[in-house]
Amino acid sequence: MALMHVNFFSNVLGLSVQADVIIPQQTAGQIGMEGKAAETYPTLYLLHGMSDDQTIWQRRTSIERYAADLGIAVVMPTTHLGFYTDTQYGYRYWTYISKELPAICRSFFKGMSDKREDTFAAGLSMGGYGAFKLGLGASETFSAVASLSGGLDVRNLGGRHSENRQLFEGIFGDLNKVAGSENDLFYLAEQLKASGKPLPKMYQWCGTEDFLYEENVKMRDHLRNLGYDLTYEESPGDHQWKYWDEKIQTVLNWLPIRK
Repeated sequence: MALMHVNFFSNVLGLSVQADVIIPQQTAGQIGMEGKAAETYPTLYLLHGMSDDQTIWQRRTSIERYAADLGIAVVMPTTHLGFYTDTQYGYRYWTYISKELPAICRSFFKGMSDKREDTFAAGLSMGGYGAFKLGLGASETFSAVASLSGGLDVRNLGGRHSENRQLFEGIFGDLNKVAGSENDLFYLAEQLKASGKPLPKMYQWCGTEDFLYEENVKMRDHLRNLGYDLTYEESPGDHQWKYWDEKIQTVLNWLPIRK
């Protein structure tokens, strides 16, 4: 595998941004790991949580090693604390992550497949919200998405993070109007189902001791009632990396990577 630290300019955000990118490399004789690569390869966009950046998946897991024998690229962008949303304060993180970033990556890395069936997203906590939002709000691009301990019900942000209400109002606007908006995953799931557009495959895990467990159960039931192809798992655990390190391996094995 090749690990690249990419600094580039986003026209959508109007500023310089960073992404760490793992690219498949065919290797032999590398001690402890061999890489697999093809002329074209699928891509996983792997998203960070509220307190983190593009480096965190490398620092807390062995994501490069996990991806090596799958022949898959992994793009780890930074989107700051923007909740993968076109914010009220002007930064269009949703437009960036759903449209501009895939186009930029495919222009930089010519081997990246541009096919929907080869394009995936996953993330933890805030990144779990972002991954599900990509699946439900940009299903023409992303065919499979996974959430680990996702903050999936932003309708409840005012209560869950009352001490940061001003921050979240800067992102989402009036928190009393989030329900039924383009930032409400429950609403997006209903709208996509009714639209006749392709639905993503979805994977969801949350620890039963996680403070986000109840809203994950709500999302599970909502998606099941709507008839989504959802793989749901739960197990003992709270909101920490020892679980996400294990479960990202489950996600990689779950992805519908074409052989």
